[in-house]
Amino acid sequence: MTPPRNWFDQGGKAYARFRPGYPPDLARFLASVSPGTGLALDVGCGNGQLTAQLAAHFDQVLGVDPSADQIAHATAHPRVVYTCAPAEQLPIAACSAQLITAAQAAHWFDLPRFYEEARRIGAPRAVLALISYGVPQLEAALNPRFDRFYWHEIGPYWPAERKLVDSGYADLPFPFEERTPPPLEIRKTWTLEALLGYLSTWSAVRGAREAAREDILQAFADDLTAAWGDPALGREIRWPIHMRLGIL
Repeated sequence: MTPPRNWFDQGGKAYARFRPGYPPDLARFLASVSPGTGLALDVGCGNGQLTAQLAAHFDQVLGVDPSADQIAHATAHPRVVYTCAPAEQLPIAACSAQLITAAQAAHWFDLPRFYEEARRIGAPRAVLALISYGVPQLEAALNPRFDRFYWHEIGPYWPAERKLVDSGYADLPFPFEERTPPPLEIRKTWTLEALLGYLSTWSAVRGAREAAREDILQAFADDLTAAWGDPALGREIRWPIHMRLGIL
């Protein structure tokens, strides 16, 4: 008898392979509200999902992340430079960036120190955008089982900072002249493998595995597989984009 597939054992490159990309409308909007398009800085850039998209609208983009591994797998672009540095000590001259973004990263920052750096490097009336995407929304036949998995079964394994993402950063201090962004969302059509590969990148899933709770993960994968039907069938996944948008 063939053993069940371990969908959650995807290896070290899973983050770059499976993370959902941002819609082009996000970078286009950020460029439209910036006071200029000379330099954008993407802080906590990870593998450069947003960074590379900003390069379509700015003369130069700098992607900064403390993880050398993330930088090594970052999306290359001729107008993008990547460098390793923490959010609290940014390698950029004062008053030089028209746009500063942090996508799915600000909950890890020492915010007072990051905000001090943002004020230092921001050009006059520069825009600061803290971006996150919320809990995935699956099709109606799949969503109840997914919600139980997310909120209850692996809920205890999320780091405390995840609550800030779940609230769309609404609870973060944000001492800037705030603006209201338009409604945006990520929308993907994924196979079963793509969705479960994405879930394998979650820190809560890694936490469950480290706690020897593979049974939780396997039971969910089995239930989702049964409800999905043909694993190669593409199904729509949606993530609402949340943003705290301010003028420095």
